[in-house]
Amino acid sequence: MNRGQVHTLEAFVAALLLVGGLIFATQATAVTPLSASTSNQHIENQQRAVATDLLAVTHEDGSLEEALLYWNASDHGFNGTHEDREFYTGDPPGHHPLSEPLAEAFGGTQVAYNVDLVYQNSEDPANTSEQELVEMGSPSDNAIVASRTVVLYDGNETHDGIPLDETHEDEFYAPNVDEEGELYNVVEVRITVWRM
Repeated sequence: MNRGQVHTLEAFVAALLLVGGLIFATQATAVTPLSASTSNQHIENQQRAVATDLLAVTHEDGSLEEALLYWNASDHGFNGTHEDREFYTGDPPGHHPLSEPLAEAFGGTQVAYNVDLVYQNSEDPANTSEQELVEMGSPSDNAIVASRTVVLYDGNETHDGIPLDETHEDEFYAPNVDEEGELYNVVEVRITVWRM
């Protein structure tokens, strides 16, 4: 063989190795819509900002507190829920205080969200329980969580007009943790958001 043929053969083998390596690399890594990337991180940061802003705005205008008190003591659930559950399984109905803010923030954006209320069970702040307000499913691995704390007082009234300090133990989801003072309970509202 002459020298030209050897160089051509070497170039051909090198090209085969390069193409084979590229094929192997693309087969070994799968890129899916849920793969981590800078664009996914940007979307998660944007969702966190939207959820945090929603909680801040609704806290300022009083609708967040009103949503926590939108409880129907006689039905043992949030007003307008089905008889077999205490929470909403989709967007809250139009009359709910958070219905419009949640629809504006997440409606039509192919995201799901859960809203959970974490409250104290006793005077010990570490002893907490959880009440679902909105349950849309199980969050994915790339879900974000935003939260806001709301203080409820004895004089606050449930949706059906009963002051909290006059509710019986089984009539409201959260107990009175300060029988002697005006504080009723401290509730952390958590919104978990993820892409569907």
